[in-house]
Amino acid sequence: MDLGKQKSGAAGGRSRRRLANILTIGFVALSAAGGLGGGASAQSLGWFNFGPTGNDGPSYSTNRADPDFVREWEANPPKGYATLAKANIEATKMAVRQYTMIVGKGGWPQIPEPAPKTLRDDLMQYGTTRPDVALLRARLAASGDLRSANTTSNYFDNDVEKALQRFQASNGLTPTGIADKRTIVALNVPADVRLKQLKINLTRLQEAIPTTSKRYVVVNIPAAQIEAVENGAIVARYAGVVGKPERPTPLLKTPITDLNFNPMWRLPPTVISEDLIPRGREMQKKGQNVLVKFGIDAYAGGKKVDPQSINWEKVTPGTYTYSQQPGKENPLGFLKINFDSAHSVYMHDTPSDRIFGRNFRSESSGCIRVHNIENLAAWLLADQKGWNADRIAQIKEQGERMDVRLKKPVQLLFVYISAWATEDGVVQFRRDIYQKDGIGEVASSY
Repeated sequence: MDLGKQKSGAAGGRSRRRLANILTIGFVALSAAGGLGGGASAQSLGWFNFGPTGNDGPSYSTNRADPDFVREWEANPPKGYATLAKANIEATKMAVRQYTMIVGKGGWPQIPEPAPKTLRDDLMQYGTTRPDVALLRARLAASGDLRSANTTSNYFDNDVEKALQRFQASNGLTPTGIADKRTIVALNVPADVRLKQLKINLTRLQEAIPTTSKRYVVVNIPAAQIEAVENGAIVARYAGVVGKPERPTPLLKTPITDLNFNPMWRLPPTVISEDLIPRGREMQKKGQNVLVKFGIDAYAGGKKVDPQSINWEKVTPGTYTYSQQPGKENPLGFLKINFDSAHSVYMHDTPSDRIFGRNFRSESSGCIRVHNIENLAAWLLADQKGWNADRIAQIKEQGERMDVRLKKPVQLLFVYISAWATEDGVVQFRRDIYQKDGIGEVASSY
């Protein structure tokens, strides 16, 4: 339920280096068919699958086992390559051919998962010596992540660490270089399943890419990321929060039309029926009032209703409409981005940014929460006189209520791309969180 104040996480990991200095070795494509990237060098591939970071790329803690590194990486992803870039169609076709070869050779080995209560120090990581490491080497070599010719050693050396980080980054996991349970579950997704994903997502790419305009915003639901794209290149990539599997974010293509700064929250039907009313009944039994607790107003026929007069046992969806005034308790935060949608969804800020630092971010009721949304707003308003980052920051600081209509609507797409390849030859996979790929739970449970 998107009600209530959540504590904001403190920024950590102040001791940082630029991202490109953590690891400079990019993904090395499979050599069996000459490489997915057409012979691109490791140096030219930049940081894993994301492409060159440039001088304005994010920086991260150098201690990748530190929780601060995880939060920083997840909340501030590098720009990289656009998911809907035209070059990705041919790259994904090449990936299909490559994975067909992998499957033809028998795929890759399965790696034993760690016991549920295994401590971090007992996981496979740099310096570990045990038989499972040889399996890990063989697995990483099969997918092209491991360059070393040594695929039988039981020692977890620097080559294995780099290869595992490459795998993690291209599979939507934080590149810690530690083989935790989530990573091993991803490693154990069979090659033939990955091939099926590539084939079905190639069709999705072929349908979506030709529809993009010169300037657009895309939400890739499985990646839980938002991209602002101009002339085929990413201007910025943002961490997002997408709908839970039981409340999925819908697919859509529609223009962004206006922005609400410090907005009032009008509770959508799903939140009313599945969150507010059940919570109201629960709190009423304890002598509490959900509307008073969360500063929500109820209306009947356009008139405000006394919250103490409501019997939640008799309330049904449609009895009242509800709204919440701007403020610290408002789950929309200081900004809401609007567009036409038959599903009553929108993009918005949040009073708590801690969730953006998590790897799994399928937690909303269908709307999209956007990290650093003020930067996205500045880009959307860049062509409008009088608007810049400083003005938006001032509105946020002062809590000014304002609605702004875009003079030039910006195209918005919500897509479901869980497997694709980029122009550098890197094959990307993300969790099939809504199980749309027709492969069951095997690629959705990590």
